[in-house]
Amino acid sequence: MSRILITGGTGLVGTKLTEMLIAKKHEVVILSRNPKNKNEYKWDVSSNYIDEKALIDTDYIIHLAGAGIADKRWTETRKQILIDSRVKTANLLFDKVTALNIPLKGFISASGVGYYGAITKEIIFEETDNAGTDFLGDVCQKWENAAHQFSTKDIPVTILRTGVVLAKKGGALEKMKTPIISPLGSGKQFLPWIHIEDLCLIYIKAVEENFTGIFNTVAPEHHTSKTFSKALAKSIKRPYLVISVPAFILKLLFGEMANILLEGSKISAKKIEKNGYSFRFKTLKKALDNL
Repeated sequence: MSRILITGGTGLVGTKLTEMLIAKKHEVVILSRNPKNKNEYKWDVSSNYIDEKALIDTDYIIHLAGAGIADKRWTETRKQILIDSRVKTANLLFDKVTALNIPLKGFISASGVGYYGAITKEIIFEETDNAGTDFLGDVCQKWENAAHQFSTKDIPVTILRTGVVLAKKGGALEKMKTPIISPLGSGKQFLPWIHIEDLCLIYIKAVEENFTGIFNTVAPEHHTSKTFSKALAKSIKRPYLVISVPAFILKLLFGEMANILLEGSKISAKKIEKNGYSFRFKTLKKALDNL
């Protein structure tokens, strides 16, 4: 069994992943700004501090830390926080692992399908495609570059480019469960998604099977804002309104951040399936019925 250090361990994915790793008899250690539990250790990026006890005998680091992309309007200050909370944290981990000469078996980092940019196209993006030229593409590229540093120390790196994570409580799905369900903008933009259980199982696969490289972690079934909204309304038995929420209202409310709601392309899940992962929740109906 492995000793796994998780950043962002108290977030939506981190909480579920910790629970599933412990159920498989792995030891989980969490870095926190305010440690409360026995397995939590303090870190403070602003002062380049990590409690070294957290790193001793660590086999894998799973890097989930990062300020919420859709939590606040993208002011210039907020944009810098979104980058720093991902990149500076990875840099700090790299510096400490190097200084302490920790022989990690792997560094596993989250990333986003925003890597390809917030655009709506019929193309199905694969892992070999270029990064987008917008802000989100830039964030993801810097995030991944920070993770790739570990490969210079012969530490295997796994990067999981993730879509919208569907969970029972918290996350995007909870915000989508409005009294009346309707699509956003044109309704034609794609919404890559994944059930939280599948995502956590892929992280576990990276730990248990030396599953390395860059992978899109999205379910294989493609949905637009319109088809997703219809499926959600049916699943939770709420009225579906054909008329979309107008794009200009979302832009007024959220500014530049509205782009991630109004644009989206198809993302391929073929590589991860070819590498032996079989999705438990291949269809949106099955995922929503479970949640």
